[in-house]
Amino acid sequence: MTTWKKTVLRPLYAIACRDFGLRSSAPKTLLTAVVVTIVLSGVDGQAYASLPPYVVSDDRGGSIVERLREIDRLRVSGQSIEIRGALCYSTCTMYLGLSQTCISPNTMFGFHGPSRSGVRLKADEFEHYSQLIARHYPKPLRDWFMRKGRKRIKGVHRIKGSEIIRMGVRGC
Repeated sequence: MTTWKKTVLRPLYAIACRDFGLRSSAPKTLLTAVVVTIVLSGVDGQAYASLPPYVVSDDRGGSIVERLREIDRLRVSGQSIEIRGALCYSTCTMYLGLSQTCISPNTMFGFHGPSRSGVRLKADEFEHYSQLIARHYPKPLRDWFMRKGRKRIKGVHRIKGSEIIRMGVRGC
């Protein structure tokens, strides 16, 4: 058995057996199904609810790939996200697409098109990354970004949090 199976699956099998009255001699496929169901259904949601909010403050952005990893982690965890502080620019704005995100009406959000350190991308890359970024916005913001926001490469379009709240993102 691999290390991952030893450290993750064995304890989950034990929990499944204990919580659902199954014997450890039950077929492994049944136990696997129960474990997957537990994990996917969030039965242990109290653990996520007890996490403190993930606070984003004065974030100027960064790598799209790294931000996507963080967004996936936060989506799976269900941890609440609060965007506060003076600004949230560039890839920081991608948190806006998570249902557990709330924002301060006073935070200034900065949007620009995808680039490589301020250098314009080839047309196909530009379209791909624009679509990738836009998927992380509520529809009104997505439409604006695809029509106008992505066209700026140098500098940013600034939109106050109160306006983004009017576009469908929950305020804190």
